[in-house]
Amino acid sequence: MNGAEITVSVEALRKTFEAPDGGAVAAVDGISMTVRAGELTALVGPDGAGKTTLMRMIAGLLKIDAGSLRVLGLDVAADPQSVQDRISYMPQRFGLYEDLSVQENLDLYADLHGVPQQERRDRFARMLEMTDMARFTERPAGKLSGGMKQKLGLACTLVRSPDLLLLDEPSVGVDPLSRRDLWKIVQQLVDEEHLSVIVSTAYMDEAERCAQVFVMNRGRLLAEGAPETLRTRAQGLTFTATPSEGMPARELQARLIDAPDRIIDAVPSGGSVRFIRQPETDDARLRDLLHDAPIEPRPEELEDAFMMLLRQEEAEVATALTDQPASEPASAQADQDKPVIVVRDLVRKFGDFTAVASTSFDVARGEIFGLLGPNGAGKTTTFRMLCGLLPATSGHLEVAGLNLRTARAAARGRIGYVSQKFALYGNLSVRENLEFFGGAYGLRGKRLKTRVAASLEQFGLDPSAQSGILPAGYKQRLAMATGLIHQPDILFLDEPTSGIDPLARRAFWRTITALAGGGVTIIITTHFMEEAEYCDRIAIQDAGRVLALGTPRDVRQQAGDAGVMDMNSAFIAIVEQGRAKHDAKEAAA
Repeated sequence: MNGAEITVSVEALRKTFEAPDGGAVAAVDGISMTVRAGELTALVGPDGAGKTTLMRMIAGLLKIDAGSLRVLGLDVAADPQSVQDRISYMPQRFGLYEDLSVQENLDLYADLHGVPQQERRDRFARMLEMTDMARFTERPAGKLSGGMKQKLGLACTLVRSPDLLLLDEPSVGVDPLSRRDLWKIVQQLVDEEHLSVIVSTAYMDEAERCAQVFVMNRGRLLAEGAPETLRTRAQGLTFTATPSEGMPARELQARLIDAPDRIIDAVPSGGSVRFIRQPETDDARLRDLLHDAPIEPRPEELEDAFMMLLRQEEAEVATALTDQPASEPASAQADQDKPVIVVRDLVRKFGDFTAVASTSFDVARGEIFGLLGPNGAGKTTTFRMLCGLLPATSGHLEVAGLNLRTARAAARGRIGYVSQKFALYGNLSVRENLEFFGGAYGLRGKRLKTRVAASLEQFGLDPSAQSGILPAGYKQRLAMATGLIHQPDILFLDEPTSGIDPLARRAFWRTITALAGGGVTIIITTHFMEEAEYCDRIAIQDAGRVLALGTPRDVRQQAGDAGVMDMNSAFIAIVEQGRAKHDAKEAAA
């Protein structure tokens, strides 16, 4: 297939949906674009940018309101079925049948797509080899880890050989190792089969792999081009600042990000802070902001250009969660020196399977503590035990000075919890959710009314909006608001930024930094390894065992680098080292 061929052609494309107030919202607003065949193409943009709507129109699943859309030379509006016969589409929530085995899922999707029997053996063998799942064909899909489910979903999507593959955020909720494996598979398909692939993603390092990148916001196209072309927008504006000894990188980051007149963006990385200065900011104004922190120029990245584009468009959204007072925890008078969480020899077994094996650590008041690990590592089980949602098989677990074996209900009243999946009531308004959860935490009368009003202001929420149809970033804000409404001592966050864009992640972490500064203890799980840099300490788990525990710098050094390695590389190195040691021990036994 000639790379110069056109696989998707869009002209003045428009799609509107009815808004809750009876008006109309343009999800895709007059977009024109051309996607080349035989290449990897990325759609990037914040929540509500229109990426999924555009994907679904390309797939022939949504009717076009205006404009034209041709896919593989076919008019989608006139003949959507012919388009669907030649493409494969993997949505964000791919529908695996969890009671069926890996092989039965492959068979079912081959039946649904009418794949001839004589083609199946070779196709299945290739997909199982590429996904490294040949050993698991008899395992029920529901028993697979998150990363393996995504790989099976991709294999089911590709049971036939399409001319175009559409992937809508395929790596959301997937750990770095599984994410690397997914992209290895996709790249192999592009290189060996010259497959055309369009992927929407919240990860800028994934977009960097693509030949073409389209940046969207509010249904419009902000920019397009090769990653190296887009990066030049930030040329000469990108630097790294090193905080003084003893200062967490997140504190310097907060100082920078709170000065939008001088700084476009800032994010912790490798113990330092990567930032983009405003073009008009001179050296004197920069030194005044940085104090004694030394700075060095650094090569611009695609994420720098992305953040510049979004900051220009979304200034009011970017600042919605900043400059807000942190909630003071209910027990702010607690002993500063006494750990808020104490874990000793924690074990959790499910039958003969050990999910968590003899884990021990402490967490101090006001500390941000990260629990990291690949899918299936045991971190969610550890997390649920810490929250009092799951009893330990053995060991000692103390939260907010209370033993979870004897005072689980009392301990729950001192913690807030934000789950990975949106777990609020979608048919209720924002205000109704806050009132319900405030009441569940024991708030009544004037106290409840005051806390609801404060939460609405702090998180920039519309009280009358229906919760279930909020964009992902605003759902996350609401989940945070309900978790904090009773001003807990400890906040548990289970992959809270999964599926939200870098702009929303920056705003989220600015809030978390302020909460920790106010004395709230934060326990967080995340698959965005850059977020580990916001933590005071992190623990990396795999197969129920703790492989590393310490500051981000400690962990990078354990991975074999004296602080230069990024956390993503350190995480992969530590997990692979741990697995190699475990395999060697098993072989020796």
